[in-house]
Amino acid sequence: MTAFAAAFDDLFADPNMAVTVSYQGRSIRALVRRPDRDIEFSDITVHTGTAAFEVRRREVPAPQAGDTINHDGDSFVVQGEPRLDAERLIWILDTRPA
Repeated sequence: MTAFAAAFDDLFADPNMAVTVSYQGRSIRALVRRPDRDIEFSDITVHTGTAAFEVRRREVPAPQAGDTINHDGDSFVVQGEPRLDAERLIWILDTRPA
């Protein structure tokens, strides 16, 4: 195990940083970000909430667009292509409400 993998394990074990979510029906740990974004269409700007989940690659080896995540009573669908972090240990999943 690399130092990065050990550090990520500590991060995902920390109850102040990570939460348990249901990914495709099974429980995993995830880091959740819910940033607001401004999306521009011509002369119109729409302010919208988003959700991004970071999950360990060893828990979710091959996420795909269309997979579902349940968190805190809300359901989300993975959209777009999942991306790996620089160390290739963590998937970054952009989602939309289900």
